[in-house]
Amino acid sequence: MAAAASLGVVSGCFRVRAGLKPAAEKNLAAGCSLKCGVGFGLDALQSCNVYKKRYMSMVVTRASSATAVEDESSNDTEIPTPKVIIDLDSDPDATIVEITFGDRLGLLLDTMNALKNLGLNVVKANVYLDSSGKHNMFAITRADTGRKVEDPELLEAIRLTIINNLLEYHPESSAQLAMGAAFGISPPKQQVDVDIATHVRVTDDGPNRSLLYVETVDRPGLLVDLVTIITDINITVDSGEFDTEGLLAKAKFHVSYRNKPISKPLQLVLANSLRYFLRRPSTEDSSF
Repeated sequence: MAAAASLGVVSGCFRVRAGLKPAAEKNLAAGCSLKCGVGFGLDALQSCNVYKKRYMSMVVTRASSATAVEDESSNDTEIPTPKVIIDLDSDPDATIVEITFGDRLGLLLDTMNALKNLGLNVVKANVYLDSSGKHNMFAITRADTGRKVEDPELLEAIRLTIINNLLEYHPESSAQLAMGAAFGISPPKQQVDVDIATHVRVTDDGPNRSLLYVETVDRPGLLVDLVTIITDINITVDSGEFDTEGLLAKAKFHVSYRNKPISKPLQLVLANSLRYFLRRPSTEDSSF
């Protein structure tokens, strides 16, 4: 993908409502700091009002319970780690979504319907097995343009929709997901220290860009928060991959500064900015 122009950031919060209970919706709103005007390879001059109008009116809905229920839950006592991968690198024409939860996932018809409710097309679906379980993969595009999904707000809506469906149809996943504390039947028993869990690394990625790795504790709105922090210091995010693995989130972004790799001094600024905002208590801003 060609390097895009540096993107500006305009404040504004997008609330993702996934048919949640009032308490859960309140928790999501409190943790949400999604901002518009940020994108993977999108034109920075696109109007923020277009995004706000589109996404403020969007409700991430569950598919009707009348459709096929995502069953095939296992009775095994050992609960596998749920994984949701959003991949913008593998396919030039579609965004690849991969969902894994051991061998417990069914056909995921409700998840596909929920994605369609976000204005998306599932153009291809695939399932494969390996030692870690059954991997359900979807190639999705925007219904209005037929192009791959690159807007971080919509990517985050996709991620939360999938996690919400996991929590609904596989409630045993609640204790394995960070968002189980807000949206599931039981919070995770294991608490992860964000200071210990947060890791940032930048490596070379060819003559025109760098590769940024970020690992931290998962939370609602995290994908857009990461892109916002990066673009706030005039670094361009060209593409990447965002993985949710149990309590953690792992991101890999192809980034550049004025169509060149990030210099060592700027790498330090980027790493310090990410560590500061990711480790900062969520109550800090509201405390003043």
